[in-house]
Amino acid sequence: MKYDYLIVGSGLFGSTFANLAKKDGKKVLVIERRNHIGGNIYTENIEGIHVHKYGAHIFHTDYKDVWNYVNSFVEFNRYTNSPIARIGNEIYNMPFNMNTFSKIWNDVVTPEDALIHINEEKKEMLGKEPQNLEEQAISLVGRTIYEKLVKGYTEKQWNRDCKELPSFIIKRLPVRLTYDNNYFNDKYQGIPIGGYTKLIEKMLDKIEVHLNTNYFDDVAYYKSIAEKIVYTGPIDEYFNYSLGALEWRSLKFETKILDKENYQGNAVINYTGHEVDYTRVIEHKHFEFDTASPKTIVTYEYPTDYKEDMEKYYTINDNKNNELAEKYRELANQENNVIFGGRLAEYKYYDMDDVIKKAFEIYHNQRN
Repeated sequence: MKYDYLIVGSGLFGSTFANLAKKDGKKVLVIERRNHIGGNIYTENIEGIHVHKYGAHIFHTDYKDVWNYVNSFVEFNRYTNSPIARIGNEIYNMPFNMNTFSKIWNDVVTPEDALIHINEEKKEMLGKEPQNLEEQAISLVGRTIYEKLVKGYTEKQWNRDCKELPSFIIKRLPVRLTYDNNYFNDKYQGIPIGGYTKLIEKMLDKIEVHLNTNYFDDVAYYKSIAEKIVYTGPIDEYFNYSLGALEWRSLKFETKILDKENYQGNAVINYTGHEVDYTRVIEHKHFEFDTASPKTIVTYEYPTDYKEDMEKYYTINDNKNNELAEKYRELANQENNVIFGGRLAEYKYYDMDDVIKKAFEIYHNQRN
């Protein structure tokens, strides 16, 4: 065997696993189907701006070991995620907080004032078990907030009426009775200075990486050259869709270079109404604090049904897909010397810190 580990995919899980193995003195080969490393956190320098090519990624975590780990490769800036919601020409702060409530209801000044409105509107659902996403949202935040800030965005995200979506999609909606626009509660938050690609480059330093390389072009060969395979691609594809294809939602992006310094004044603006088809507009330079470019780059994000050759973004966790995913996991457990990890291979939505934490766990468990 030429390698201790063949790692299929150079996203965050594969790169973390590869880095840990290299530190242990293992011989590692990373193969990547795309023409670049980093998976969906890949950033590209355009006009001096680090563009998030596959949607906005903000690193946030409560795991001190994960925070120390990523900061051992690159320094992170102090970016705080404070998205804006826009419906028509109305602008609201996200997550739902006192700034939001005081603008929706002009008699709201204190947390008690906000709760009076919210609790009064939640009475619509009192005594009734939510049967769909709309009823679930109303039971959490009332109808006004639901209709302005949840309904349109969610229907565009899933391409279905909220009354047709299962209630479990929204298990909770954060209601913060403070004038704080920080979207995340995590202790640590920021974005790598120099972009996420720089982070992955440092993680894969001195590790052999082959781009434009598809594992499925020669499975027998790749299995023959490594003691263990770490597979981070779609789990159903690994088994040649033998039980059927798992379903995903995808995204389309429209990116524009604008001849102005500042387009929207914020990195992320969610469009929560149906007057436009996109769900968000990302202005990439606002993720950074030292971008002197006279231009700006914006990306319009359009949710879409997944079709062949598109990227897979969001799992569809209804009963049918969850049951199918579990059957594939049972098959995966029977594979010898193959480790399945990450969003695609586990059919699970992960935040970035959880991907790294899971890679820590799986690496150390299989090593012992």
